[in-house]
Amino acid sequence: MNDMVLKKFLILIFISILSACATVNPAPENLACSDRECLKTLVDNYLQALVQGNPEQLPFAEDAVFVENVERKAIGTGLWETASALPNNYRIYVPDPVSGQVGFFGLMEAEGDPMLLGLRLQVKQGQIVAAEHLISWITNDAMLANLQNPRAGLLTPIPESQQLPREELLAIGYSYYPALDENNGILSPLADDCVRFENGMQTSNNSGAASIFGKMLCGPQLSSNYFQYIDTINNRRVTIADPETGLVFGLSHFRHSFAEKETPIYGVEGQTVRDLTMFNPFDMPAMHIFKIGPEGQIHQIEAVGVLVPYQSPTGWGW
Repeated sequence: MNDMVLKKFLILIFISILSACATVNPAPENLACSDRECLKTLVDNYLQALVQGNPEQLPFAEDAVFVENVERKAIGTGLWETASALPNNYRIYVPDPVSGQVGFFGLMEAEGDPMLLGLRLQVKQGQIVAAEHLISWITNDAMLANLQNPRAGLLTPIPESQQLPREELLAIGYSYYPALDENNGILSPLADDCVRFENGMQTSNNSGAASIFGKMLCGPQLSSNYFQYIDTINNRRVTIADPETGLVFGLSHFRHSFAEKETPIYGVEGQTVRDLTMFNPFDMPAMHIFKIGPEGQIHQIEAVGVLVPYQSPTGWGW
């Protein structure tokens, strides 16, 4: 059995295990937003209210939870007080009527400065029960240039006859986190043309990258042990998928102690160790959007990540 056949075999086994273990959220009872377009409209209405600083425009439940950059806040505070412009053309929606959730990435402004917003909304019985913001300020012109429009193909619809089941999409999206955490790219079906952008910066498959690691394909990059500095990936939540676009929305919380100041590197010519002495401990809550093709491979990854103090709470009580 050659390496390619073995890889496909292991991936199929891994996905089948994840699919069997995944929790499938039933459609919330009496949910007002019972289709994709309603959830996308809800995001647009939310953003409009956000810029106007007027949460009263929206149907928040009395006990609705609002978390921004892992800090639980009162609705109407935080970005509600500073948002100054609606998102530009860089808008990515991941609506999921089955779970009553919608994920969204958009480049907008707060107090006149550009910021990348990762957003999750959850609705139940016609009310917003959870709102989650992840805000990353974009100060680099090159990163800003990559956030003017969604990348080609990211929003391309999947023909109905080729759409994967929602549960399978969730399992494939989830597989990225153990592959990253265990430094083993074979654990996730990462296509050879997979490209990852983080806060607008291309961090894989980038021929113009200054680092050899930035030039690497997604799978080999994970297997090189480059990300060994990640201690744990906590608060993994992959419950939003849109079969019509093949998009999956994931949330997580990375912890990095940098207890090891030097880690080995594998399979990279001229590189045997990675020096980490310049890094101090930090956490990074993150949101990811995965584009999954009809064949079940991840082709594109968009990420929003924010640096917060090491061992920060998640904002959700776990």
